[in-house]
Amino acid sequence: MNIASSKISVSFEFYPPKTDKGEVSLWNTLKILEKFNPSFVSITFGAGGSKQIKNIKLIKNLSNRKLNVAAHLTCVAASRDQVNNIALDFINNGASQIVALRGDPPIGAHKYFPHPDGYVNAADLVKGLRNLQTRPIEISVAGYPETHPDSENETLDIDNLKRKVEAGADRIITQFFFDNELFLKFRDKAFASGISIPIIPGIMPIINLSNLIKMGQKVGASIPQWLKNQFIGAENDKDAQSLISKDIATKQILELMNEGVENFHFYTMNQHELTSYVCNQIGVNPSVELY
Repeated sequence: MNIASSKISVSFEFYPPKTDKGEVSLWNTLKILEKFNPSFVSITFGAGGSKQIKNIKLIKNLSNRKLNVAAHLTCVAASRDQVNNIALDFINNGASQIVALRGDPPIGAHKYFPHPDGYVNAADLVKGLRNLQTRPIEISVAGYPETHPDSENETLDIDNLKRKVEAGADRIITQFFFDNELFLKFRDKAFASGISIPIIPGIMPIINLSNLIKMGQKVGASIPQWLKNQFIGAENDKDAQSLISKDIATKQILELMNEGVENFHFYTMNQHELTSYVCNQIGVNPSVELY
């Protein structure tokens, strides 16, 4: 099935590779996915000096390829000045957008605590970024259809999201989900609270079910039993798993399109096969023939 629509736009998330093999895989993936003319590509954040150097190098290379680059930025274990300097490095090296995130607790910590001289949370970070003396940038923030794991309840989670928007966010990108009703209810409640900026659903093509389940447990994203059942009998058949994954992601997006959703953000895991297939299926065709 292929439904052409000039209104549909896609964006892709990548992460800085850790190995030479990963570097080759990433650039092979980029060469294919950039042909879908993404509205932006995002780069996950690596704390620490060497990781930030990799981020800056990747941001610069992507910007040189005429892509709109959104650099992830967290405020974990760093002062305001440190975070601001990283943001400026990202912007000065080609990032046109920042994805402002609170971030996970440092390794070994069971709970998030702000740095004594740091930003308190993502809303505070957005406010700080808006006060930076820099060229205009767009700021994205995270939304959670199933509420953030640290939120006491759904209402407080929406209140926190609204604070991020009021601080100056331009768009919301959600955590991945597989039950579209969760997203639609979240969107309705956000709009009812007064939030009016775009809310982009995060789409996770399933590359490995076991890894997905572990990831879901970590970030508070449920993996429905119906989805797990789809893979029964295909545990040792990668081709069958790929077909199942393609079908799940395509159907999910087509259902959301029927609900008026026009923008989709893919968590690519630095791989192109599933994402490129789904893009073709929903009518986002590459500018040049892929194969």
